[in-house]
Amino acid sequence: MDITGLLIFIATGAVAGWLAGIIMKGGGFGLLSNILIGIIGGVVGGFLLRMLAMASGGILGSIVIAAVGAVALLFFVERIKKG
Repeated sequence: MDITGLLIFIATGAVAGWLAGIIMKGGGFGLLSNILIGIIGGVVGGFLLRMLAMASGGILGSIVIAAVGAVALLFFVERIKKG
């Protein structure tokens, strides 16, 4: 992955984390944490969808995949945090 691909990946994850924070309404952990979770969620979402043999639809598809992964990750982190 070149530097441009890495920057696009980080930007996509940041948008996805922001969206996940909005979707979870109170389940987020602040803007910076949600962005980090979005980046990790992008990896998780991409891995899960590759396992299901689904393709992304460009940058918008990547944001959707990352947002789904980030929402799932926020959900599980929130459950672990609550005990």
